[in-house]
Amino acid sequence: MSAYVAPLRDMKFVMTELAGLDQLVSLPGCEEVSADLVDAILEEAGKLASGVLAPLNASGDKEGARWEQGEVKTAAGWSEAYRQYVEGGWSSLACEPEYGGQGLPKLVATAVMEMWKAANMAFSLCPMLTNGAIEALTLKGTDEQKAIYLPRMVSGEWTGTMNLTEPQAGSDLAAVRTRAEPQADGSYKIFGQKIFITYGEHDLTANIIHLVLARLPDAPEGVKGISLFVVPKFLVNADGSLGARNDVHCVSIEHKLGIHASPTAVLAFGDRGGAIGHLVGEANRGLEYMFIMMNEARFAVGMEGIALSERAYQQALAYAKDRVQGTELGVRGGPKVAIIHHPDVRRMLMSMKSQTEAMRALAYVVAGANDVAHRHPDPAQRAAKQAFVDLMIPVVKGWSTENATEIASTGIQIHGGMGYIEETGAAQHFRDARITSIYEGTTAIQANDLIGRKMAREQGLTMKAVIGLMRAVAAETGDLPNVEGPVIAAALGHGIDALERAAGYLVTTYGVDIKSAHVGSVPMLKLLGIVAGGWQMARSAVAAQRHLTDGDGDTAFYRAKLVTARFYADHILPQAAALAHTVVHGAPGALGLAEDQF
Repeated sequence: MSAYVAPLRDMKFVMTELAGLDQLVSLPGCEEVSADLVDAILEEAGKLASGVLAPLNASGDKEGARWEQGEVKTAAGWSEAYRQYVEGGWSSLACEPEYGGQGLPKLVATAVMEMWKAANMAFSLCPMLTNGAIEALTLKGTDEQKAIYLPRMVSGEWTGTMNLTEPQAGSDLAAVRTRAEPQADGSYKIFGQKIFITYGEHDLTANIIHLVLARLPDAPEGVKGISLFVVPKFLVNADGSLGARNDVHCVSIEHKLGIHASPTAVLAFGDRGGAIGHLVGEANRGLEYMFIMMNEARFAVGMEGIALSERAYQQALAYAKDRVQGTELGVRGGPKVAIIHHPDVRRMLMSMKSQTEAMRALAYVVAGANDVAHRHPDPAQRAAKQAFVDLMIPVVKGWSTENATEIASTGIQIHGGMGYIEETGAAQHFRDARITSIYEGTTAIQANDLIGRKMAREQGLTMKAVIGLMRAVAAETGDLPNVEGPVIAAALGHGIDALERAAGYLVTTYGVDIKSAHVGSVPMLKLLGIVAGGWQMARSAVAAQRHLTDGDGDTAFYRAKLVTARFYADHILPQAAALAHTVVHGAPGALGLAEDQF
């Protein structure tokens, strides 16, 4: 497996040119953030990612996590790596200063997150779930709960999980059966079983704080009857020290296609008298609160798709430059050359590179918008940015993860037969990527959220605003003084037309023929991702040309930006028209057969 090197040059370009880092540092709470500080953070994160986490990626995959009589042992090197992660203050990067966090913008934390996930996805899942639990407790926990749990979770001394899924429920949370019985002291006893709990048991920290969905005895049926409870592995004494072992136990861990070093636990609550938990927020609003964690996690899983795409690209690029096979086309009698000289290998590498850069750009722009939505003094600005974030989170999650599987597969193809051999490492990226389009809601669940809650509910208002921004960029790109500009502008314009046509159909159809609308939901998500990615690539081209015209910076880097944007325009954006056709015309073929005709 090739070494991982954080793509700091591209990260910084996206943060400054597209995501508005210069504007973010002037927001309330960001006054001490400077370009020099951000550079230092990214440099140090890159060192930990490449020097500590990445070397454990392949070995962790081979060794995996081990379940032994209810306890889970992580792979060799995991505990030391986690200690370095905590000692470096990385767990507290974007957390509230009130609880020991550094309060840095989400944009900065997003770039750092990408490094962890690219270097070692299995390792990165533990802090990812902890961050979601921190977010939920910060917003909905009682003062006592915050005081007990948040300082130690923010510091990384304790980790957190989210417990939704049950064997009979899957993604249907209305079918949750775990129950919570009120006790005289105001606590609750939790009984039930949860599955697919990432890092639900491990040996990295002294305590694990589980956030658990369960039903009260008098709860209404369905999703409106679910409450959220905080259930620690070890109870916590009044002085903050650890008390008795709580009645939550890991009865097994899953044997998975990938991410072998990440323990995916089956947790049993209450097999020995009842697990002690405390209600978070109000009764019967647990699913609402869990969505706080889920949205955080969905964005983070989208970053997994981007990170694994980057890792697969780096691996394929290194192999293509090293593997000598065949002579160069058009050079009769020439010497054997590295396969990067072959046109189809070039095409595959550019496909990986351009889509990864487009996904990174969109995700970082969403992260920057999230910072504005939470920090800007103007309520109108906050509301507009939040609407944009809400629209794009299912796209960042669904589009990026679907792409990751294809991009990792392309990486294997570039390796040829050697890509199918585990020793090269290319196969691990493919195996690890496959879960990402399932995690935190499948692509269809993201797409249903997109067309229902984010488009139809508001009659496409936010989508129309985004399309307006896209058209302005297309016009600006068409005026660039280079050969790429008009090509990029034309392709983006056609993509925007397709997006507008599909969005209009779905908004109109959703209320009158919901099944037909949902047939087009995943194609719509991919369509929006492709065009939004093209939008950001066009913005990249505009920024790169500005630097070239001014004669400042790295000419080769900026020229590569223009060429990569053109590749995306010629090879990726044309898919938009086909996807729009499927959205508008795809229902009869999908719904036409009776069940017994399949």
